[in-house]
Amino acid sequence: MTFKKIILFCHRWLGFISGLVVFIVSVTGCLFCFQDEIQDAFYSYRKVEVQHKPYLDPSVLKAEALKDHKGATATYMYYYGVDRPAGVLVNMPKNEMLYVYLNPYTGKVTHIENPAKNFFIVVEFIHLYLLLPPKIGSLVVGISVIIFMVIMITGLILWWPKRKSDRKRSFNIKWNGRWRRVNYDLHNVLGFYATSIALILSITGLSMVFESVREGIYTTANLGRSYPSEKEVLKSDSLLKNKVKGKPVIDQVFTIAQARAPRAEMLSISEDASAAGTIGINAYAQTLHYYKSDEFIFEKYTGKLLKQTPHDKKSPGMKMNDMNYDLHVGQIGGLTTKIIAFLTSLICASLPITGFIIWLGKRKKSKSKKVKEVVHRRVHKQHLA
Repeated sequence: MTFKKIILFCHRWLGFISGLVVFIVSVTGCLFCFQDEIQDAFYSYRKVEVQHKPYLDPSVLKAEALKDHKGATATYMYYYGVDRPAGVLVNMPKNEMLYVYLNPYTGKVTHIENPAKNFFIVVEFIHLYLLLPPKIGSLVVGISVIIFMVIMITGLILWWPKRKSDRKRSFNIKWNGRWRRVNYDLHNVLGFYATSIALILSITGLSMVFESVREGIYTTANLGRSYPSEKEVLKSDSLLKNKVKGKPVIDQVFTIAQARAPRAEMLSISEDASAAGTIGINAYAQTLHYYKSDEFIFEKYTGKLLKQTPHDKKSPGMKMNDMNYDLHVGQIGGLTTKIIAFLTSLICASLPITGFIIWLGKRKKSKSKKVKEVVHRRVHKQHLA
């Protein structure tokens, strides 16, 4: 077999193996691109009236969120912005979860949501796991995405025109041609234009599935240089429990983080419930964007600041990993990049379909050719007889 035939064989059969998963992942990716804008338009609880006063302390909001949920705990919460609610993730008994939205100025509960019933959360779970158990689903999706990346590269090799004179014609879709020709151009031309962005979306998606990919991005961006302080695991001293009196520690550390990152639009708080766990606070530069954040780690029994990592002091690798989500959903550059990510995902969803139609057409053509050859031989034998 020639090199090009081997590439075609790999492209075709890898497409059969991963086509359905790629279609599902791409379509759900399209749906998820504008999930914040759509939910803001339909759900009033995602906005609150701006009040020119400080937010209520985290302990107050947490108490309000847990008040009617006996036996529940809460270790994660968000302050989404001055015109948005705060959110507390409530861990119910039997591994159930609720997301409680509260007015950050008054403490009033504005909405209680079961994440499993939110349309876009379901879309996200399909995108990540195909609604399979997470370990199995993420592996299936991850392997399919790797195969898809190989398909994109092999498709580029197969399609690239040999002669310079053919390149201009190859970069355009012949809309006035027969429908099979239009389908062929849609597969090849759109695939070419989408390849670079599709590879970025694929790699950022894989970094969410495989820790090795995330580490690879980190190491590559850092050019192999080591940053031990970014890998350091800090712990609280459980012997200091109940040593601090007065204001709850979580409120103390929240005040410190606000003072040290006064321009942050969104803040997240995570409490490690283990004995040696810490309190982590991320102060994000822009609401609903997860790039450009200052990170704080506090001792959970005394409120002592153990570590502060401003965005400007992070290594290139750490910045790349922080940027990962915003890159993957296309919001890194605002509406323009969201539209690009949406269109790229739509094209990726179409490729298995247009590719299958091309294969089906060639298969029918091949059968028709064989039938004609058989008929020709029979006529030729009869003529000789």
